[in-house]
Amino acid sequence: MVGIDEMTTNGRGGDGRGGDGGGRSGRRPDPADKAQLERSPVRWSRVAGLFRPYRWQLAVVVALIVASSTVALATPFLIRLLIDEAIPAQDVSLLLWAVGGMLAVTVVTAVFGVVQTWLSTTVGQRVMHGLRTAVFGHLQRQSLGFFTRTRGGEVQSRLTNDIGGMQSVVTSTATSFAANATTVIGTVVAMAALSWRLSLLSLVVLPPAVLLTRRVARLRRTITARRQRSLAELHSQVEEGLSVSGVLLAKTLGAGPAQSQRFAATSDDLVALEVRSQLAGRWRMATMSIVFAGIPALIYLAAGLPVTSGGMTIGTLVAFTTLQGALFRPLMGLLDIGVALTASMALFSRVFEYLDLPVDIDDPAQPVRLDPDRVRGEVRFEHVGFSYPDGPRAALADVDLTIPAGTTLALVGETGSGKSTLASLVARLNDPTTGRVTIDGVDVRDLTLADLARLVGVVSQETYLLHGTIRENLLHARPDATDAELEEAARRAQVHSVIAALPAGYETVVGARGHRFSGGEKQRLAIARTLLRDPRILVLDEATSALDNETERAVQAALDEAARGRTTITIAHRLSTVRDADRIAVLDAGRVVEQGSHEELLARGGRYARLVGSAERAVELVA
Repeated sequence: MVGIDEMTTNGRGGDGRGGDGGGRSGRRPDPADKAQLERSPVRWSRVAGLFRPYRWQLAVVVALIVASSTVALATPFLIRLLIDEAIPAQDVSLLLWAVGGMLAVTVVTAVFGVVQTWLSTTVGQRVMHGLRTAVFGHLQRQSLGFFTRTRGGEVQSRLTNDIGGMQSVVTSTATSFAANATTVIGTVVAMAALSWRLSLLSLVVLPPAVLLTRRVARLRRTITARRQRSLAELHSQVEEGLSVSGVLLAKTLGAGPAQSQRFAATSDDLVALEVRSQLAGRWRMATMSIVFAGIPALIYLAAGLPVTSGGMTIGTLVAFTTLQGALFRPLMGLLDIGVALTASMALFSRVFEYLDLPVDIDDPAQPVRLDPDRVRGEVRFEHVGFSYPDGPRAALADVDLTIPAGTTLALVGETGSGKSTLASLVARLNDPTTGRVTIDGVDVRDLTLADLARLVGVVSQETYLLHGTIRENLLHARPDATDAELEEAARRAQVHSVIAALPAGYETVVGARGHRFSGGEKQRLAIARTLLRDPRILVLDEATSALDNETERAVQAALDEAARGRTTITIAHRLSTVRDADRIAVLDAGRVVEQGSHEELLARGGRYARLVGSAERAVELVA
């Protein structure tokens, strides 16, 4: 006879992608990252503002990076000193000084690296902590409409993967850029100081080698992406074709041979892609090997020719090749910095999108204060209308209802008539599009959300229990409640005896979503949790619709106790619950078409009488 309002929503979720914010050689910016930034641009000043409180720590980090890279450049010169002077002259003092200097360089750079990592990680984590808490708090203020439109995995991805990926902006992208830039500049200067002739040779040979390596890496990335898509398709076919449901479907439709052929074709494609991927990887390694071996070989050649050697010493040659060998990787890192920045800014864009969401239902600028102990609990709907943003029609239209304090109103109507939507307006789960809802003459929009939550308690069909103890679940409603108050609420909800019979009593862990309890027990725990807040107004939305008859009687007894002395709005599918209400309102297409008591409405022979007749016939058919 009575149903729950159905809302059609289009879930908009992200891809659940996190990001490392770092660049790998040969990468191009991800099209998804570029699209994200085009859709939601990010100002550099906003990102910089997150790190402004830590500007001195970041300055120290940069100084340590520059100092570490500069100190490391001393090693090639110490090597030249050893080879050209200390060892040939058997100068023990100079030998000890040079070797000690090399060890000192290693120790200093290691210590600088530890301190730099500690500082940058601390700054990054503090910034991430601020973002995490800001996003979590902001999303807590969003209306239910946001969560019905958005996949839960999307919210979790932005809170964990995306914000976690931002850490690399400090600890990877920014620090690697500073380190690479310092290393490249310092190395080029040092190479020029050692031998300007060999430096010119390196500047001619190195760019083509870098471009060749990047081209091979891009080829491998393309092939690898195709291989990953093919592998995902193969896994999907295994999951769909070899599950119980998939095998049953294949057998009943005779689709087994077709599925086998499809699987074989995908597997065959994967073979070719795997071979190409491995070859591309081997070509990349071969290219790198040629570069790393070829450039020093050319340097040795130039150093050995009278025309280009310029009287170069062996120590200078060894020092130069050491510097040149250390130049390739930081140079590649600098070339990929654009990819890393695009990925990092895309992460900021995705998180800022959530921070910039408008809050549809928020505390008023100048709230009206109501003393919960003096609230009578009269509820009025005054010309209330409501429309969902994507709804084809108004869910409610010109609803006028008055619920005197301490009485019960039952909302009746077919599924989609607007019952749950109307009840949700009292707790401000939604705000009316037109008209207003008042408690003791005060518009609920003029109350703070915290004050309204103390006045209005909601028990719905969807019972959600936290993965914790029974005590923790009850205290979630009122953290300062005493043990005596917990037990009193449980007794009134007809669930204390169930808890007391458990070995751990109130310390029993309910499990994920309360799986260790039956539906009726979970519902009574939810009622006890609501009673602990002692609200003046109670909204019962299909609280017993999913229960069997025997369990429903136990829960209904708990609900009757909970409703005693309170203003109650109930939506129920049982005739007995509706019959006992002080007043019944019949909704149809968002409008109140009838009001009255059970007897009055039956006597009129209108829509309510027809609904009752349909329910009684359904009971007879079941019997």
